[in-house]
Amino acid sequence: MSARSDPLACAHHRGRAWLLLALALLGCAAERPPEAPPIFHIAPVRPVAELLPLALAATPPAETGEFRAPDLVELNTLDPTIKLDIRYASARNFLGTPVYSQARAFLQRPAAEALVRVHRALAREGYGLLVHDAYRPWYVTRLFWDATPADKHRFVADPATGSRHNRGCAVDLTLYDLRTGRAVEMPSLYDEMSERAYPTYTGGSDTARHLRDLLRRHMEAEGFTVYEYEWWHFDYRDWKSYAIQNVRFEELGRGR
Repeated sequence: MSARSDPLACAHHRGRAWLLLALALLGCAAERPPEAPPIFHIAPVRPVAELLPLALAATPPAETGEFRAPDLVELNTLDPTIKLDIRYASARNFLGTPVYSQARAFLQRPAAEALVRVHRALAREGYGLLVHDAYRPWYVTRLFWDATPADKHRFVADPATGSRHNRGCAVDLTLYDLRTGRAVEMPSLYDEMSERAYPTYTGGSDTARHLRDLLRRHMEAEGFTVYEYEWWHFDYRDWKSYAIQNVRFEELGRGR
């Protein structure tokens, strides 16, 4: 009797076919890229589309005193292994809509060079820097303030005084694992407006707190100070030496 007419042989072939199909599906699943991490969102006080023209038309606060000439340097020209995930150039941010037209990151030269030293020191421990934001034009600070509910204003800078991001001396960042290339787990999401975002938060996993503190230790060694409400936000020590800037990314040249 042929295998085609043998019930046991047919059952064997069917079982083998199902096994091969299952293995193929598992292979496809293994090849899928990992899901993007969740994003923290708020409901803006007013639609961003209404607030953006007002922010662009507004004037930054007047400042007195002597300031250094701005020297904004694009980070990936100093070290291309610093990864960028510029959330405000996409919809993957707390407002759910892009506010930058270009995914770029700049800092004043002394801050940028200090950040490169942090990145290279972390490499000895198996990690690198993943930057979410750096220099931020003042109009974006105005937009964030106007869009954010008043009870969460401690998480955004007051445009009346400006942000240290506006001076090119603040950076939002996390760590990535050099082995996998993926961002590490931290105690909160980026831009999360909750106590989990505080650099002193004692909850979450031991690993997440260890990595948060590792980042802080290396940043502080190069003259950066963490913001009291956000583990990812660091100000460079020379921020008072630079004036508020409102130059859009489109006006900043490449390769500086």
